Amino acid sequence: MSILQTEAKYFTALNGVFATPSFTEMRACWELCRLHNNIGFFVVWLPTAWSIAMVYRAQSDIKALDVLIRALIYVPLCFGIKSLIMTIDDLLDYDIDAMVERTKNRPIPRGDITVVRAWIFFCIQVVLGTYLATKILSKTALFVSMTVWPLYIIYPTCKRWTNLAPIPLGLMFNVGIFMGWADLSQDGSVPWHILGPIYCCTCLWTITYETVYQHQDKIDDKRIGIHSPALFCGDYTVAICTATALGFLGLLIYGGMLNSQGTPFYVGVAAAGVLLLSTLLHTDIDSPSGCKEFFLLTPLVGEIILGGFVIDAIYHRVVGGIAV
Repeated sequence: MSILQTEAKYFTALNGVFATPSFTEMRACWELCRLHNNIGFFVVWLPTAWSIAMVYRAQSDIKALDVLIRALIYVPLCFGIKSLIMTIDDLLDYDIDAMVERTKNRPIPRGDITVVRAWIFFCIQVVLGTYLATKILSKTALFVSMTVWPLYIIYPTCKRWTNLAPIPLGLMFNVGIFMGWADLSQDGSVPWHILGPIYCCTCLWTITYETVYQHQDKIDDKRIGIHSPALFCGDYTVAICTATALGFLGLLIYGGMLNSQGTPFYVGVAAAGVLLLSTLLHTDIDSPSGCKEFFLLTPLVGEIILGGFVIDAIYHRVVGGIAV
């Protein structure tokens, strides 16, 4: 092959990598981000919103408008975090996804976007997300978020070497517990003794819904030979997840007590707990549809708890004569 032919081949390949994305590729990027399924957004945003509601109750100088604006600002940020995690997960797991019934039609396995082009899309997400984080977050919130950035890369590899993937998933999904408070607190401080139990409880919550969710793939996981919390827990899944769910509710109540939360908060936790536990105890882990139904209730559980936090904060201010 002549030098000219080699150069022509090189530039053709280069143009293919950096070409304008086709409609098929843009749809693939949409799916890589899971923008057609926003449960991932809620499980990232809701703990952040809990934190915002908690600091609103604890510090009387914070105004409702500031709380609302901050909660709305976190919407695109949490969408970005969720999308980034989903994209890198698909990139590092595309070979496994191709062998699993539930995931074999994801964009990379079905060929709608190449791995190289998907990596370019991921890099764009990283640059944009880092820019927004540095411009929008307080210094404390930014530093806290940076502690879990390595987990974005580590988590997608977990199923290759450990059954405990929900743990790093929970650690990175729920770090907003600290960030929301830090962003609104006047001095940027974080009450670790209050929010620490809340953070631990949200990680237990993640373990609960993610372990049940993984039962959808356990037959394929066993055939392929990869690790899974569902395979690890096996027939004891409901019992183990009941324990983690109770731990979630217990630590949530404890953190609420440390923050001097009132009756509406406890009513919200009780209602969410009844929904979570009653559904879990009636879930058939051998039924993929049943496991999916349990997982789909996750945002509702979090929203009920958020409602308790918000109503409690407003009630506390109204009764105490504090400006809302």
